[in-house]
Amino acid sequence: MTKPDYQTLIDATTWAFIERTLGFTPPGNVAGSIEAQRESYDGMCAAFHAGRPPGVGVTDESAGGVPVRRYETDRPAGTVVYLHGGGFVLGGLDSHDDICAEIAATGPRVVSIDYRLAPEHPHPAAYFDMMAAIRATAARSGPVVLAGDSAGAALAASASHALRGAETVRGIVLIYPGLGGSVNRGSMLTHANAPLLSRSDILAYQDARFGSGPVVRDATSAVLADTDFSGLPKISIFVAECDPLADDGYDYADAIRAAGGEARCVTNAGMVHGWLRARHSVPRARAAFDGIVRAIGGMV
Repeated sequence: MTKPDYQTLIDATTWAFIERTLGFTPPGNVAGSIEAQRESYDGMCAAFHAGRPPGVGVTDESAGGVPVRRYETDRPAGTVVYLHGGGFVLGGLDSHDDICAEIAATGPRVVSIDYRLAPEHPHPAAYFDMMAAIRATAARSGPVVLAGDSAGAALAASASHALRGAETVRGIVLIYPGLGGSVNRGSMLTHANAPLLSRSDILAYQDARFGSGPVVRDATSAVLADTDFSGLPKISIFVAECDPLADDGYDYADAIRAAGGEARCVTNAGMVHGWLRARHSVPRARAAFDGIVRAIGGMV
């Protein structure tokens, strides 16, 4: 197997972002305690926080008994439910606060879900929280667009399978999603040691997600394990080229199209897992984020 030449694939501004990120979350950090992981992750997210655009109102409230943060302008157009990444172990309302605010500034209302985290709350706790909050939000605001990154993208995809045919979800936008594909082939091996997310990191997060229980392989946890990809809302997937999870996005789009659905898969060239936080410092990331905003705008 030919190893990717990251020095060629990844440009200088992205390397600067990687180095800054590693200052908070050094390689092997996922092997440390959950408390240490969260401390470093929260510190990183705070350092990268770009502030909220003017004109976006923010309210912390509850939806379906789950804590959420609501972002909206004076005249919101449609509603996006956002699910944050973090390997089902990290993150919360603050980790993706500026990202959600920036999406809301472009028009739609954004509702960010603070689902319970593993390992304290193993699967399916996050799934149940998400479903309760989505249903409550749709009951209040009408059909929603689901969006999320990484673990949050996995949750959003699972919700679309559970809610197909219910006219609750208008569309789905997934950002470098982990969807339960094989860890023993393709990009999982080619990019096993990619910057910022490795194959071993993914396996460690999987262990934390399921705890002492069995690894669940169904649409609530890994949509690629489903046998039915028909009847799903239209979907846009944004895959980071230098990411062990890349093939999950490609495979999911292929499965949906094969079942007669509408799926678009965009490869963000030279980008790494977690690039959302680089959108203000890396031109490629800015262009990719603008593409995500356009995809959301075309669905709400």
